[in-house]
Amino acid sequence: MRFAHVIPPGAPEPVLSVIADDTYLPLDGLYPGAPTTLNALIEGGDDELARVRAAVDGRGLGASLDGVSYGSASDAPPVVLAVGLNYAAHSGELGLKADATPTVFVLWPNSLSGHEQTTTWPRSLSESVDYEAELGVIIGRPAKDVPEHEALRYVWGYTVVNDITARDIQFSEAQWSRCKSFDGFTPTGPFLVTADEIPDPQSLHIWAVVDGKTVQDASTGQMIRSVAKLVSHLSQSATLLPGTLISTGSPGGAGYSRDPQIFLRDRSTVTVGVDGIGELTTHCRIEG
Repeated sequence: MRFAHVIPPGAPEPVLSVIADDTYLPLDGLYPGAPTTLNALIEGGDDELARVRAAVDGRGLGASLDGVSYGSASDAPPVVLAVGLNYAAHSGELGLKADATPTVFVLWPNSLSGHEQTTTWPRSLSESVDYEAELGVIIGRPAKDVPEHEALRYVWGYTVVNDITARDIQFSEAQWSRCKSFDGFTPTGPFLVTADEIPDPQSLHIWAVVDGKTVQDASTGQMIRSVAKLVSHLSQSATLLPGTLISTGSPGGAGYSRDPQIFLRDRSTVTVGVDGIGELTTHCRIEG
């Protein structure tokens, strides 16, 4: 199934909705006690998802997606865990060594934003802001000490993430959370796709386009550590709670490493996508 946080024209808040055939149906009112938040849907497990399927089956969704806006696909995760240097081409182009274990950092919740939203930052803080197309993984049930061969059973679904990064700050500080957590620096979405729709997360085309130019074009099969390996590794140190969002790393083609370099400019538009999941567009504005 496919879900999104849809903002109908004139509505004040996003509503969690089922998506099908360019239409949407809010879960609110779908049946008595239907979940109205993503975390409630996830925590309901397979039984809740089955109830949603049954309620939607054979029913026309009706409302067109034309003219709607979107909130962040992952709207209130207990934590956002980001993995760095998970594609050899990307670690090489940044001149950084891919360690024996994953490079992991936390993204702040204020950085979450949605499809077609505008991300703004002050020129005084950074003029070296970069894009990173990433596959987002959403945990479906508490995961602790999970063996790799069972790890995908703990995945509820997938989304698209743009891990926007202020490169000058990244290379001036030892920790990467701040340089990637400006307001709006973690767009996600627009869609959440349940795990049954993605039988192999390591066989997906992933790409990015900046101002009409394709700048990243790769496969998730090029990850150094697979989704299963990442989930297993992260679950060894702490329980991964339902709704946890894991951003699994970016392929090669970052703007920092290009000659000439490509950074996001005032009025730039960047679209990142993963085939089978969706395309996520962000508009950029620089103040000052």
